[in-house]
Amino acid sequence: MLNWVIEPGRPARAEVDGVATREETAAWLRGADAEITEALHQHGAVLLRGLPVTGTPDVACVRDVLIPERTPYREKATPRSDFGDGVFSSTDLPPSQAIRMHNENSYTLTFPGRLLFACLVAPPEGGATPVADCREVLRRLPAALVARGRAAGWRLTRNYSGYISLDWRTAFSTEDRSAVSAYCAENHIDAEWRADGTLRTRQIRPAVITHPATGEESWFNHLAFWNEWSLEEEIRAALIDEFGSDGLPFNTGLGDGAPLTREEAETLNAAYEAATVRERWQAGDVMLVDNISTSHGRDPFRGDRRIAVAMGDPVRVTDCRPSVLPAATVGAHAD
Repeated sequence: MLNWVIEPGRPARAEVDGVATREETAAWLRGADAEITEALHQHGAVLLRGLPVTGTPDVACVRDVLIPERTPYREKATPRSDFGDGVFSSTDLPPSQAIRMHNENSYTLTFPGRLLFACLVAPPEGGATPVADCREVLRRLPAALVARGRAAGWRLTRNYSGYISLDWRTAFSTEDRSAVSAYCAENHIDAEWRADGTLRTRQIRPAVITHPATGEESWFNHLAFWNEWSLEEEIRAALIDEFGSDGLPFNTGLGDGAPLTREEAETLNAAYEAATVRERWQAGDVMLVDNISTSHGRDPFRGDRRIAVAMGDPVRVTDCRPSVLPAATVGAHAD
């Protein structure tokens, strides 16, 4: 029986004793898997402290027990380092940059149901991986905004240029434009090839989905994360001045075609902040996150930080009772 420590402002945590080797780690995890899953469904994220996790093989060992079926990283959006064996860096964005709350790959048709974060090197200052319960976020949002998201979903526009975001070759892992066009057509994405060889895409995705295991609804999207009003004002102004409002690397809106206002973006970000908990990383920590019920981000940091991530337990959005079907254009609704 695991002894879960529940404290305000911190994720559920369990201390692990008496496990010294990789083989003992795998055996302990297999024995505790049912309890970990039960806690994960309840809390959305659980942190295990005391496992002998020091390198990529250890992370892969934990992953193979807790997330045996892997999920590839599709429609890539941020740079990552490949540590090998399906283990990556959490992100290679600059340490000074905070990363807002988001559900991994919420814009893809199949996304990871579980994420695994493991601390190989703990930063001396900052660098937590905060998490927010998206069931709580949904409860905190104004009813009118939720109703619009439920009825029309959310809209994502991306410009793949290579200057201030990933280019399409990196994002889709191919040099073949026809392969990208085929992928977009198959995955309900409107693809527009520009005269300069860059790519602009648009897609509609549900803003609210239902967890297939728990039956609970969750605010599941990148609506606030990639919205222009979530940018620092100076950065937003500079990007619009350089690329125009329709040339931003990412932008979002509601699926009905209406842009998100500054006030609505602030309301969304405030709901995430109110639901956010965090734990300062210690070397060897492992945090398992239910990607459907819980969003995650990253605090700025100083010093060396090495957080490995693995993801799996693939889930199809159509298995989550979406109120809006994925579409390339505005106007598609679920039956």
